[in-house]
Amino acid sequence: MAIARWKPEREVAAWTPFRDLVNMQKEIGRVFDSLFTDYDTESSFVAQWAPRVDVMEHKDAFVIKAELPGVEKNNVKITLQENLLTIRGEKKQEKEEKDMNVHRVERAYGAFERSFSLPTTVKSDKIDASFRDGVLTVTLPKVEEAKPKEIEVKVS
Repeated sequence: MAIARWKPEREVAAWTPFRDLVNMQKEIGRVFDSLFTDYDTESSFVAQWAPRVDVMEHKDAFVIKAELPGVEKNNVKITLQENLLTIRGEKKQEKEEKDMNVHRVERAYGAFERSFSLPTTVKSDKIDASFRDGVLTVTLPKVEEAKPKEIEVKVS
């Protein structure tokens, strides 16, 4: 006798009264999925994207690293206004040649923006940004008062 994994949804779907409920659940799921999908006038998928980031805290600074593959350095702007650091830019689509047929476009293109609230313990005039191998690194040095201090414990 073969052992088969029990899947209760198969049995529930087989019962006539519940078959309609299962189909309705699938249809509701499809409707909700379509609400969160963006389509342009040609009914092709338009991807909205934002770069993935890592936010780290070191002893002397906060560091934000953003992955920006295919984005040119000139197309990235970093602004700071009232403790809100904003990284914005644009990833431009490569020009298509006239004698080329495009079968699939899965990479995301267009403008992006990410904002981060900074603690007041950051030296805003000493922020440093570098861009290398498609990774933007923003270093936010801490003020002296915010750095951890080691206190020696005396045993008496």
